[in-house]
Amino acid sequence: MEYRIIKSPSKGTLDILFRRKGSPSTTPIANYDAVGLVQGRLIDMVFASDIAEKAAGVVVEDIKGHCPQNLIMLAIFGDTASVEAAMAEIKYKLRAAKEGETL
Repeated sequence: MEYRIIKSPSKGTLDILFRRKGSPSTTPIANYDAVGLVQGRLIDMVFASDIAEKAAGVVVEDIKGHCPQNLIMLAIFGDTASVEAAMAEIKYKLRAAKEGETL
């Protein structure tokens, strides 16, 4: 899995992300100054989305791509502290799940 955080994303970066969103948001995306990007297998990305939304006040969106390996990317929108907290929780819980721990 790949992880990145973009603090204060540029307008061009946001344009790319919003153009690649699969469908309109059901939750409005507002008041964000950071975007977390997570890429991996579908099963892990659904799990990661749930973790992120439960961990912090963030909005998670599926970002469409053209990956021959069938990897999925999520964009996690929120304030910097919330995005960082969500990303840390995703890393922790995915690692624990792979090691067979029950959380």
